[in-house]
Amino acid sequence: MAFEFRLPDLGEGIAEVELRRWLVKEGDGVVEHQSIVEVETDKAAVEVPSPRKGTVVRIRRQEGETVRVGEVLLEIAEEEETSKPGPVEHRSVGIVGVLPEPDAEPVVRATPMARKLARERDIDLAGVRGSGPHGSITPEDLEQSATSSRLQAEEFGPVERLPLRGVRRTIARNLLASQRLTAFVTTMEEADVTDLWRLREREQRAPEARGAHMTFLPFFIKAAQHALREHPCLNAAIDDKTETVIIKKHYHFGIAVETREGLMVPVIRDVERKSILDLATEIQELGTKARERTIGVNELKGNSFTITNFGHFGGVFATPVINWPDVAILGFGRIVERPWVHKGEIAIRKILPLSLTFDHRAADGAEAGQFLTKVVRYLEDLALLFIESV
Repeated sequence: MAFEFRLPDLGEGIAEVELRRWLVKEGDGVVEHQSIVEVETDKAAVEVPSPRKGTVVRIRRQEGETVRVGEVLLEIAEEEETSKPGPVEHRSVGIVGVLPEPDAEPVVRATPMARKLARERDIDLAGVRGSGPHGSITPEDLEQSATSSRLQAEEFGPVERLPLRGVRRTIARNLLASQRLTAFVTTMEEADVTDLWRLREREQRAPEARGAHMTFLPFFIKAAQHALREHPCLNAAIDDKTETVIIKKHYHFGIAVETREGLMVPVIRDVERKSILDLATEIQELGTKARERTIGVNELKGNSFTITNFGHFGGVFATPVINWPDVAILGFGRIVERPWVHKGEIAIRKILPLSLTFDHRAADGAEAGQFLTKVVRYLEDLALLFIESV
């Protein structure tokens, strides 16, 4: 009797994954706990182990496919029954628990609002792919389906379709969720970082001795962390069910990192306990792991605030999207030379643009403006960072 191995519950609320690559082929023998397939979750690449010992007799899904929790991945003939064909055993073993068997008749899951819209627009829900919990169809899925149909009807020339998969698909969903769940607004400021520029150039040897490259990012992180101590409502999350703001007493910073698969946000924990050199080293290590896809799921969660340095790619000002469930994200643009009033005279100085997007439910404009002004002060007067350090 062949054992149907279904995609187990991987935890973290993961409902579906992208099948990246098979680590076995039909005819291979496998042992219990052997990694048999690599999948892409909304956080990282994960290897899924076999729950049984036996021979792979049939692979049911192809690389690149999207697979939902509970769907069959492959069939394994257990060792003592390899040569005995028989009925398929409809069982599944999950990492968290035993998965329920699918209904005999497929049921279309949809939110009440999605069903209402479908009735109004005469849309057959059976033809719409759901992205909500357990594959339920959301209003956004209906819009996406309608947009896809319009694009198909309006194509009058050569096009290329690039499917949203893996990290890129997760980014798209998270961005939409952030825009839908937060009352976002962006405020901007500028800082004269000429002295910081000179300090970084002068003190490159110390981080290089530790195998790290000194960028401006560790200074940005420290300045933000110090300013958050005075404006804790921006180092927070909002519990919509209880309508409360959760002030976080820890400083775990998400750092946006560009990879070939898309944007990832590794988390640097306990920023308040780390020096500029410590941060420089950890930023480099996490960035390398993110780009090489060796980063662990635990290193991509638990952030209380997020930093993004879009100036690295040439941007000046921007309206960064909040990394929900954070309530704020601070972006830094490209440092440019500009005429600036310095000590009563016009001089050419190094000017840094800053953009803060925040959830207006957690803080008002005055609070956000004061926070941003404080960050500017720390970056312009580096002595404050040392005077106020703990």
